[in-house]
Amino acid sequence: MNRKKFLKGLAVLGGISAIPGIYAWQVEPFWLEFVKHKMPVKNLPKHLNGKTLMQISDVHIGDFFDFQYIIDSFLEAQAFHPDFVVYTGDFVTYHEPKNLEQLAEVIPHFPTGKFGSVGILGNHDYGIEYKEEHVAQNIIDQLESRNIKILRNESHQIEGLNFLGIDDYWGINFNPEEATKQYDPEIANIALCHNPDVCDLNVWNNYKGWILSGHTHGGQCKPPFLRAPILPVENKRYDAGIIDLYDGRMLYINRALGCLRQMRFNVRPEITIFELESV
Repeated sequence: MNRKKFLKGLAVLGGISAIPGIYAWQVEPFWLEFVKHKMPVKNLPKHLNGKTLMQISDVHIGDFFDFQYIIDSFLEAQAFHPDFVVYTGDFVTYHEPKNLEQLAEVIPHFPTGKFGSVGILGNHDYGIEYKEEHVAQNIIDQLESRNIKILRNESHQIEGLNFLGIDDYWGINFNPEEATKQYDPEIANIALCHNPDVCDLNVWNNYKGWILSGHTHGGQCKPPFLRAPILPVENKRYDAGIIDLYDGRMLYINRALGCLRQMRFNVRPEITIFELESV
């Protein structure tokens, strides 16, 4: 093989090897999947049977991710006309006040439910080192202007469905017992908890039912057929999807709509649509 053919072959090989990187950077982070599941809920009011609950998590509006994609995704999501919408934290990736202005640009497009919308905060919603209450309060105020009620270790009932919202595990307002003491086993309940590691703490007051979480992004990048090598949780079982906790609790971990950094491989962004079922 002469030098010219060798260099040409090397260039072709380099181009082929670059394809996965380009895909992970420019394709998959924007390849949204609407994931649909049944959600059996004990004591569900009859009029809610068959209604839809949409979960959106880890939006991550900020400097490191194109938030026009978030707006476009929200327009797609609202077209499903969900009955409930729940948000499980990390609305922003906060580094400076400009990020809150970016959130304000997106706020008018946040999907809302026919019956109501609730959410909880994630660690990034508490600003630098997850300790800035004024950042959290700004986010709460903006969301509530869109009629999205943020639950901070409290419950909120809509149409007979009780939402228990636990504030973020790594933030400065984590007090899960305040939320779970409001658990009533005689009514329909759904718990919201950004970081799924909280499921392993002794704070649940014998709670039975669904827990909706985010935080992990499903690992964001993982080899085919293998588990994600990097997860920001202690319990490495908590990656994505439905996880039976074998004690009457069923955990669902959303793979995230946004990214901390624009990179995904084999873990597509997700918005989840649950169909409520009486049991």
